[in-house]
Amino acid sequence: MAHNLGSVKIQAAVLHAAHRPFEIESLELEEPHAGEVLVQLKATGVCHSDWHLATGATSHPLPVVPGHEGAGIVEAVGQGVTTVGVGDHVSLNWAPSCGCCFYCLNGRPSLCETFVGPIWAGTMADGTTRLRDSSGRPVYHFSGLAAFAEKSVVSERSCVRMNPMIPFEVAALIGCAVTTGVGSALNTAKVTSGSSVVVFGAGGVGLSTIMGARLSGCHPIIAIDRSEDKLRVAQEFGASHSFGAGDGLVETVRGLTEGRGADTVFEAIGSPEVQELCLELVRPGGTLVLSGLAPMGSSTNFPSSAIARQEKAILGCYYGSANAARDFPLYGRMFLDGLLPLDQLVTKTYRLDEINEAYAEMLAGRLARGVVVF
Repeated sequence: MAHNLGSVKIQAAVLHAAHRPFEIESLELEEPHAGEVLVQLKATGVCHSDWHLATGATSHPLPVVPGHEGAGIVEAVGQGVTTVGVGDHVSLNWAPSCGCCFYCLNGRPSLCETFVGPIWAGTMADGTTRLRDSSGRPVYHFSGLAAFAEKSVVSERSCVRMNPMIPFEVAALIGCAVTTGVGSALNTAKVTSGSSVVVFGAGGVGLSTIMGARLSGCHPIIAIDRSEDKLRVAQEFGASHSFGAGDGLVETVRGLTEGRGADTVFEAIGSPEVQELCLELVRPGGTLVLSGLAPMGSSTNFPSSAIARQEKAILGCYYGSANAARDFPLYGRMFLDGLLPLDQLVTKTYRLDEINEAYAEMLAGRLARGVVVF
């Protein structure tokens, strides 16, 4: 059933230029068009990927409303929407899939080619935005979600219905960090019981990777981070060992893996320098998984001769190689069943007008995951 709402006023965090703080502004949000959904946001995760917009590491049309890790309640639907209805609780999927392109038909929906263009253009599928400022100028949507706002219009394909028993803070994290991290272990690397794992970076994605590795019965699970606080948290989530990011890591990891190196190493930061170090931690015949997003235009210098001679595999991991329609509810059920303690990821909650404080604390290493609640 379509609803005719015209437009509504909302409060949103807007980024006007790199190296400037987020600004809370009143924007006009247009009603959902055909195939679109109006979501009242209840929680949005404070993720490093949005910060890449603020530093300029990610290039994107501006001004933009960031936020790509959200959950809320469906308030209205556009014409033709059938998969969700008013009142449904949903997690938002920043890599929507069409179901009919080459990648979707070959079981790789996270690589769907249909939505890539408009998402990076900051628009909806029709090339227009639903957001405008007080002067009537368009404001762009980050990742097709623009979730640092009280409400957002998103594609129907970006909405995954969730069990209402799942807290919104948890449902939001399932929309990015959890799916990327748990999925990197279960879907991308397909780790197995008894295999040795190193996770470099103990933020939201790294901690979720540790949970996925523990769920699979991996041992040892070695967490590496420069923050002692995060290393303590990593042990609570299932790391058997934890170390600071200092000298001697190669020898330390080999000492815990019978001199070989780890079966699988996950780089969950997005640093080319760290990626190069991580390859040294991989045993011959092992796998390096890159789940952290490095800055656009950066490159990593891997020793190609060693990769060939030692048969090391390097796998990219985008969104945990996820099928969101399958994986979001699955991880939600695992949380409700006590298998994934996702609520423990939430270190602190913030109001929308505290968004700059939230990012300052994230950058200071004080958060596993901060969440803006509405």
